[in-house]
Amino acid sequence: MLEKIQKMLTVRSRIVREMLAEALGMFILMVFGLSAVAQVVLGRGAFGQLLSINLAFGIGVTLGIHAAGGISGAHLNAAITLTHCILGNLPWRKLPAYLIGQFLGSFMASVTVFAIYYDALHVYTKGNFTVTGPTATASIFSTYPAPCVSVLGGFFTEFMATVMLLLGILIIHDEKNNEALKGTQALLTGILVLGIGLGMGMNTGYAINPSRDLPPRIFTAIAGWGMEVFTAGHHWWWVPVIAPSLGSLAGVLIHKLFIDIHNQPDPERGSEKGQSPHPVVETSTL
Repeated sequence: MLEKIQKMLTVRSRIVREMLAEALGMFILMVFGLSAVAQVVLGRGAFGQLLSINLAFGIGVTLGIHAAGGISGAHLNAAITLTHCILGNLPWRKLPAYLIGQFLGSFMASVTVFAIYYDALHVYTKGNFTVTGPTATASIFSTYPAPCVSVLGGFFTEFMATVMLLLGILIIHDEKNNEALKGTQALLTGILVLGIGLGMGMNTGYAINPSRDLPPRIFTAIAGWGMEVFTAGHHWWWVPVIAPSLGSLAGVLIHKLFIDIHNQPDPERGSEKGQSPHPVVETSTL
């Protein structure tokens, strides 16, 4: 009986399976990350600090990659998916499925964290959900620039943080250079995100990912924070969408110019490890 039910529920379309994998991976990533932010904000520092937020996003990235990596490559980032398409590593026809999966997972994670902390949100805000002010809570779900940061400064921060993200991912997966040991890539990518948060999180909250920022922003607009989520910070909302997309492309270009085009695979190195000289690269690499 269970086998029959399983066969009925099995999705045979590869694109749909990839969409579902991206959705689950993104959901895991965002539940860990957003719930940590909620604890810090609503607990007024009694239940964690910025370090706990950075660690939670790192853990979420690691587990999200493990969940989706073998199916979709675990992009978990619209900027990375777009870069894959531009470089020809992913067919353009798959772009909508990947984005729908990522956005759905991110949106549902926002709904989940909102439900978990619904009571605490109402106590903290007295039922008045605001984007700015002493009891602002919109930043639990999406990123906003620090008061001292200009739009240009914030754009450059997001751009460079995403450049470092892509450089790190490419280094971790570079089979022609000093790639990470098989099975450690997800953990190292989580540590990479942790490092970005530790070093470049102050200015903008290091969105570095349109799929991390835009769906929760849409959710907060619907859930009671209103359209101010799109106008706050001098209409900040577009920066975490555009800057990471450009930063992703720039990161790939920098890696190619400084490392990739000058370095060729060493057949002897692959043979020594008992591997094919040209191993198959997961779609999570660029």
